[in-house]
Order: sequence, then structure tokens, then C-alpha cells
Amino acid sequence: MFRQMLRAKIHRATVTEACLEYEGSLTVDEDLLDAAGILPYEAVVISDLNNGERFMTYAMAGRRGSGEIVLNGPTARKGAVGDQVIIFCYEYYAEDEIKRHAPKIIRVDGRNRIVNQESSKQTRQKASK
Repeated sequence: MFRQMLRAKIHRATVTEACLEYEGSLTVDEDLLDAAGILPYEAVVISDLNNGERFMTYAMAGRRGSGEIVLNGPTARKGAVGDQVIIFCYEYYAEDEIKRHAPKIIRVDGRNRIVNQESSKQTRQKASK
């Protein structure tokens, strides 16, 4: 049996732009994608802490080091510039993999700069307490 588990999240990122006329997706600073292990065009779920919206789209790589988090296309209606969001990425794991699994947690400041990256070992230790 496989279970869908959190693989990575970018915690409390700040929306920097909303572009309704774009085709769709979420643009994320490529440094953040790399840190979280999220690939361009990979499915992501976004939860907006300001309005409670939760939606799914795909990630696109933004300018490296820019701090940009851009709601594109219809997702631009789900949040506003300045909103804080959590970006989740899930993956399916076999039962025997779950025991060793722990997600990557990337925490950012108000300008979307990485302030903390938790390793799998750190995350697993916190979860077991």
C-alpha cells in the first residue's frame, strides 16, 4: 500500500505579485524551489494564511534570489500581494519507506529569504517527541 505524505513545504512565504492575465501556476524563486526539492511544473498545494483559501496548481521557477512568489492566472483570485502562504508538495511512499521519511521544511522571512531548513533527521526527531 502507498500513502500520500508531505515531501516538502515552504512555510509562511509572502506573495509578492498576482498576475491574473498569466496562463496559470505559481512562480517561486528558484532558490526556494531548490531548497525544498520542488521541480518546475510539479504539482503544489497552496494554503493562504490570510484568507483560508487552499488550492492546487503547479510550480514555475522564478528569478533566482528574487524572493518572488507570484500567483498567476486564476490563482491570482485566491490571494493578494502581502498574504502569507504555505506551499506544500506531496509524494506517495510505500509503507516501508514511511518509517524513514521526513519532509523538508523551508522557513522564510517576510522577504522570502531562507531563515531555516530542517533536515529529515531534525524533522523526524521533533515528530517523535
